[in-house]
Amino acid sequence: MTSLNTPVEVPPVGHPTYSQTFPCEPSTAEIGRDLVRAVLGVWHIDGLADRAALIVTELIANAARHTPCPEIRLTVGRPSATRLRVGVVDREPSRLPVLSQAADDDESGRGLLLVDAVADRWGYDLHGSDRRPWGKEVWAELRTEAGK
Repeated sequence: MTSLNTPVEVPPVGHPTYSQTFPCEPSTAEIGRDLVRAVLGVWHIDGLADRAALIVTELIANAARHTPCPEIRLTVGRPSATRLRVGVVDREPSRLPVLSQAADDDESGRGLLLVDAVADRWGYDLHGSDRRPWGKEVWAELRTEAGK
């Protein structure tokens, strides 16, 4: 378990990225939200915190529900000065995310719809070789103030 009392360190060169491994369980979402808010505060892009926290919550919930993985890796990065990317890496490359429509009375199935609604774009990347992927990252991006 992590402590958010420890300062988040930002790399001095290149595009900053933060990542940490957590248990793949629904309760990790709270830790993930706190972590994202802390990182965005360090980067002075707090205005994206609510949207990023919602995205992280849904990505963690999907990993916990749809994969048997014991751990996930949460990533928060700045692939450019105008974009924020949050993602969840798991070791189930065969279980790819699918944007589906939930019926009005369904109790679940809206996570990626929410991500699609609040993110500027989202998707997934397979990790490993084309023939033997070992995992995937489901990610979503938000434009920063400079990107609007």
